[in-house]
Amino acid sequence: MMSRMQNKGTGPLAGVKVVEMAGIGPGPFGTMLLGDLGAQIIRVERKGAGGTGPASDRNRVAISVDLKTDAGRDAVLDLIASADVLVEGFRPGVMEKLGLGPDVCLARNPGLVYGRMTGWGQDGPLAPRAGHDIDYIAIAGVLGHVGRVGERPTPPLNLVGDFGGGGMFFVVGVLAALHERSVSGRGQVVDVAMVDGAALLMSMIRDFQAMGAWTDERGTNVLDTGAPYYDVYETSDGQYMAVGAIEAQFYAELLDGLGLDAASLPAQNDRAGWPQVRETFTAAFRSRTRDEWNKIFENTDACVSPVITMTEATTHPHNVARNSFVDVDGMKQVAPGPRFSRTPGVSPRPLTREAGDIDAALADYGVDANRVAAWRADGVIG
Repeated sequence: MMSRMQNKGTGPLAGVKVVEMAGIGPGPFGTMLLGDLGAQIIRVERKGAGGTGPASDRNRVAISVDLKTDAGRDAVLDLIASADVLVEGFRPGVMEKLGLGPDVCLARNPGLVYGRMTGWGQDGPLAPRAGHDIDYIAIAGVLGHVGRVGERPTPPLNLVGDFGGGGMFFVVGVLAALHERSVSGRGQVVDVAMVDGAALLMSMIRDFQAMGAWTDERGTNVLDTGAPYYDVYETSDGQYMAVGAIEAQFYAELLDGLGLDAASLPAQNDRAGWPQVRETFTAAFRSRTRDEWNKIFENTDACVSPVITMTEATTHPHNVARNSFVDVDGMKQVAPGPRFSRTPGVSPRPLTREAGDIDAALADYGVDANRVAAWRADGVIG
């Protein structure tokens, strides 16, 4: 069988070794991004546990370890000894109970970047409590601003807390710590809280509020569907077009594409006239299909785009031209990014639990073949 291990020596993070304590959601996503950029990853799974999904699991070798035993803990410490980054997403205190807390791991490897991914952070009154994306973005002051006027807040999938304020935020922290280590030679703990990251994503909106250009009333502002030129409109075939014509010159192109005369409408930023403009736009968009509107607007700067599904996105001409999606073991996945001119990221490969791949990865982490054989014989690793 051809090896499924990730390519070595490619990507801007080539040579960086990561030990990932298996988890769900933002931790695996952040680790996936590190792997896409060339980092080598060994995932440590508790015996009997599975993965998180083909996309978030890619570019890894996985081993199962009995973490309830001293031998299992020592095996993980052996990996950590030669690693650059540790990723863990348990509740505060769990790694300490396993004997793998920051003090123990940094004593074994003073240069280790110890990345901790949680919803609430390592301290604070909510730190020991359970939660999910919807809870974190609620407390961060995000969810209350997502939705239409007079309606309940609408959770934006689990993108803002888990993946924007979590996984992406985690990667920023890890890369910053790796950079600092290149100067000091010392590792440190990176405390990544999704509630913190989600709040940071609101920075520009908070700036608008401070300038008096944003209110706390949901659905009444320029970027939250309050403005008719930043909204979604239904077409005659029950599909939708997204409109983001904020600047005056783009708004003019929007009106031109819709066949509307600016003189017959209130001024673009006359809030009192927004209901009339919205009604006019709604009627106009319902006069044609989504594809017909797309043909009208696709070569303009009106900032109007068809609203398409995940499935449709894989065949959209722009995405196809940029190779934005790749086939990995028969599944369409998003291609690695960002893109680098000299050190492109790796070609995504599925997670592997093949013995040969595990042995090769462990060797890269400084574990010799005899020790691996002993671990298997003793049931320490699967």
